[in-house]
Amino acid sequence: MGESELKYTREHEWIKVEGTKALVGITDYAQEALGDVVFVELPEVGKELEIGDVLGVVESVKAASDVYSPCRGKVTAVNEALFNNPELVNKDPYGDGWMVEMEFTELAGDLLSEEQYEARLAEEGK
Repeated sequence: MGESELKYTREHEWIKVEGTKALVGITDYAQEALGDVVFVELPEVGKELEIGDVLGVVESVKAASDVYSPCRGKVTAVNEALFNNPELVNKDPYGDGWMVEMEFTELAGDLLSEEQYEARLAEEGK
C-alpha cells in the first residue's frame, strides 16, 4: 500500500478510502512513538461510530493510546490477526497492521494529505 493514497488525522490515524469503504490504522510515526505494541482492542463489527469516536485502543510496553475514527459509519470488519499478533502494527502499520474496515457516510473535514501530515510532523519536531 502506498502511503500517498492515504489521508491522515492530526491524531496520527490513517484512512484509505475506496468508494464508501475505508480502512483505518495508525501511522508509522504513532507506532514508533508507542514502541512495541502488546495489545490491540478493536470495536465489534456492526458498531456505529461518529467522527472522533474512540474506535480502539493500542497498548504498548510504554503506554496505551486511543485510536479515533476519522469517519462516520459502521464497522464492517476488524483485523482479527491483531488479537494474536499485535506486533503487526509495528511491522506493517499501513498493510497487515490495519485495524478496522468501515462503511462510511462522512469523512472528517480536516484530513491531511501525506505532504501535509509530513509537514506537520516536521513542524512539531517529530
